[in-house]
Amino acid sequence: MEVQFTAEVERLRQGAGSTFHGEGILAVTKALLQSGVAYIGGYQGAPVSHLLDVMVQARPYLDELGVHVEACSNEASAAAMLGASIHYPLRGAVTWKSIVGTNVASDALSNLSSPGVTGGALIVVGEDYGEGASVIQERTHAFALKSTMLLIDPRPELGQMVDLVEHAFAMSEASNMPAILELRIRACHVRGSFECKDNVAPKLSTRALREEPAPFDYARLAHPPVTFRHEKLKGEERIPAARRYIAEHRLNEHWPGTHGDLGLIVQGGLANALVGALQRFGLADAFGGVEIPTLVLNVTYPLVPEELAEFCAGKRAVLLLEEGQPEFIEQELATLLRRRDLQTPLHGKDMLPAAGELGVEVMAQGLLQFVQRYLPQHPVQAVQEWLGGNRTRREAAAQLLAAPLPPRPPGFCIGCPERPVFAALKLAQQQVGRVHVAADIGCHSFGTFEPFGFGHSILGYGMSLASRAGVSPVMARRTLAIVGDGGFWHNGLLTGVQSALFNGDDAVLLIFKNGYTSATGTQEIISTPDEAIKAAAVDPRASLVDQNTTIERTLAGLGVQWLRKVYTYEVDHVRRTLVDALTSDFNGLKVIVAEGECQLERQRRLRPWITGMLKRGERVVRTKYGVDEDVCNGDHACIRLSGCPTLTLRDNPDPLKPDPVATVIDGCVGCGLCGANAHAATLCPSFYRADVVVNPRWHERLLAGVRGAVRRALI
Repeated sequence: MEVQFTAEVERLRQGAGSTFHGEGILAVTKALLQSGVAYIGGYQGAPVSHLLDVMVQARPYLDELGVHVEACSNEASAAAMLGASIHYPLRGAVTWKSIVGTNVASDALSNLSSPGVTGGALIVVGEDYGEGASVIQERTHAFALKSTMLLIDPRPELGQMVDLVEHAFAMSEASNMPAILELRIRACHVRGSFECKDNVAPKLSTRALREEPAPFDYARLAHPPVTFRHEKLKGEERIPAARRYIAEHRLNEHWPGTHGDLGLIVQGGLANALVGALQRFGLADAFGGVEIPTLVLNVTYPLVPEELAEFCAGKRAVLLLEEGQPEFIEQELATLLRRRDLQTPLHGKDMLPAAGELGVEVMAQGLLQFVQRYLPQHPVQAVQEWLGGNRTRREAAAQLLAAPLPPRPPGFCIGCPERPVFAALKLAQQQVGRVHVAADIGCHSFGTFEPFGFGHSILGYGMSLASRAGVSPVMARRTLAIVGDGGFWHNGLLTGVQSALFNGDDAVLLIFKNGYTSATGTQEIISTPDEAIKAAAVDPRASLVDQNTTIERTLAGLGVQWLRKVYTYEVDHVRRTLVDALTSDFNGLKVIVAEGECQLERQRRLRPWITGMLKRGERVVRTKYGVDEDVCNGDHACIRLSGCPTLTLRDNPDPLKPDPVATVIDGCVGCGLCGANAHAATLCPSFYRADVVVNPRWHERLLAGVRGAVRRALI
């Protein structure tokens, strides 16, 4: 069974007079319904997956309101949904992870931004930026500038975020510009409360249908020659309208301070960190009051020139705290000041780092330079000691460790069905030689880490087969592309399979069919086992993904002639199939579908079943694997071939053998990879399988007693 959001769905029903308590992304979800949204779509991806997951599970309630929800196949299809707001007074919202999701959606977004929208259109993006991000280091800001889209960067406080969602729709309608609401990870997960409003049923909805379509209007198409008119409208009407709305509704916050001759300008999403940094200087109190006047830009595009000029005029200096590079806001502000002949000194990236997140400590380092220069009498010793102490502690830790800590990259879950395939690939390359491996986004990208190290490129979700097209012709051996079933449906089918078949490419595609888009939270896809399959499953221990043949039928329908299906845990069979694909005389696309249900989903189905049997006192058998310490010779090839977290080392009990022995610790789910690897690689026979029986039958108890007596007699 999938993860349930029952409590979250119930919170969406809260109305006026109640107080919402929870995290940021769920507050934004509630705000959409309070704003009268008519349709919602998106593609899952941290940190905003929660929004779409909750909406999908809230469909019965949304049907009552007349709100349509669509789980889209990729971000491009989600962005295309917003086309409904071009002609009709429909408020629509879509969501995905940025910047990778925005890149996928860019074609639809550009064609949406050109004609503009009638109904409010909002894109909620999870701004995954910084050293700990899971995506490339880019920001959404550049895209908003390029396509002239509203960019809202709310201060991470639930009431403020909810208000800005409602304003985003209204501002989109007032300016005819689509709006982007960027939520950093901290904003998505910040907790708090706000006073609810009643949810608003859209006037035009699935329960209030429109009889006739809108009249044809060529000017509403993103098509020459009217696109040139659209470009003029952006500068002449839309941006000025957005600026008027921002100023009239005071969307950017002005915090007064006692040092009125200085100023700070900060992106809304960074405001909380700025307060934390100012508190270190004694320039802010525990309630968020600051002593240096601060302009919080909750809308970072477009900027309002009059607002910025008024804030900067007459000040000795202003420090702009902008995250990342290039410094888009700083460059625009500098130009704005010079055009108005305002000579206020402007600081930004000269005091702050060009790359990376602006956390409290990083901000404090920049503020230290600013305060020392413009408030020389203000005491900064405590801040210097704090920053110095942090450096000292890091240096001391490094000296104590004597060497850097070993990296701890993410890895496959225990029992993951993808790990044995990479073990098989490692064995196959010992036979055929090293091959170029085009990796992809998803759980299988963990195969790029040790102990496997497979993957020469990752160029986009579902793009692996397409990315090897330029490599295949110059390689003596065939190339191998790896994709998951989520990536296959997201982009791989068209950009990879269709292109390879059309061009007659000689390549190998390995599809991990685990039944879900597992890396983003095991959301369902078209090849997920449906409810009928789950209900008909007699034994929950069996894998269900092989009963959905959508991928195989699609490949056959496209004309794939060389197609093999393998069960991932049968390592030797997978190895032989890989060798066959890499050495076959068949000249064309060869596809291997590796079936193995996501272990997380399998355990979610299996554990309640086992728990129920135990409560009823029924017989339950749990398979466990172990290592015979007397047989293990300390070679550890098993670990280098597997990488399973439950397969590790412990001291050798034999004092004559200095090397530690392998051992299987608690947490093993009994997938059988240890033994399968030992068989396929002809490793030492130290692995054993044991069936742990709970609530055994009478004859099993009797047999176990006899066996125990015999063993004791032989010792």
